[in-house]
Amino acid sequence: MSETSRPDRDQRRRPGRARLPALIGLLVVLFWIVVALTVQWWAPYDPLQMVARRLRPPSAEHWLGTDALGRDVLTRTLFGAQQSLPISVVVVLAGAGIGSALGAIAGFLGGIVDAIIMRAVDITLSLPAVLLAMAVAASIGPGLTNATIAMIIVWWPLYARLMRAEVMSVKRRDHVDAAIAGGAGPMRLLTRHILPLCWTPVLINATMDFGQVVLLTASLSFIGLGARPPSPEWGAMISEGATDFYYWWVAFGPGLAILSVVMGTNFLGDALRDALDPRSRA
Repeated sequence: MSETSRPDRDQRRRPGRARLPALIGLLVVLFWIVVALTVQWWAPYDPLQMVARRLRPPSAEHWLGTDALGRDVLTRTLFGAQQSLPISVVVVLAGAGIGSALGAIAGFLGGIVDAIIMRAVDITLSLPAVLLAMAVAASIGPGLTNATIAMIIVWWPLYARLMRAEVMSVKRRDHVDAAIAGGAGPMRLLTRHILPLCWTPVLINATMDFGQVVLLTASLSFIGLGARPPSPEWGAMISEGATDFYYWWVAFGPGLAILSVVMGTNFLGDALRDALDPRSRA
């Protein structure tokens, strides 16, 4: 009796175990969203002003110490959310929008249109994402705006390939054949009968990509192709801390912020996948 009931107990426990990472991820993401929206009203110091002696270790007055210019590291870390998070939202939305539109067109029309779009995708994906973003950002110049453009160029092919596969799968289903028999035109067929069934993988992928874009933004800033000093951007702050290795607290705050965003969005993406994709629960 106990052996046969064990699988049932495991099935009952699994949703509870799955909810905890999802809750943690949601709380982390909400925390940084609130910080990005409100930090200018309650931050303890100005992120660009010297507030104490340079390179002071963490203390009760400065929880994460001060950097090489005497600026409060905690304050700068909190203000960094105002730069990293909006950029990630823009990159993910633009990349998902452009890629999904092109992928849907390629999968629906096929033929020469599909070949042209997918060859462009293959060429872009043949290069490592970081190296391609570095090359594009270096060619058009440093700065957050140019880094954002570079990351959109890197990110859209991922969604084009994903959406193309979904459209090609859905358009073979019986309900699409029934809609064609009923006289549905190509545009109505695509927008009403195919695309509504294709967005789940895109949504899951976009949620998990958010943290990856934060990480890539920081990487570009770290090597001088993103935010420029004295901007309190996480990657630029880590770059400043890397020059003073023994003053570990200078890079600890922004590094912890990036880690928390990446982990939070991964937890949230996994929860969305479990909730929206029946195959993941099999």
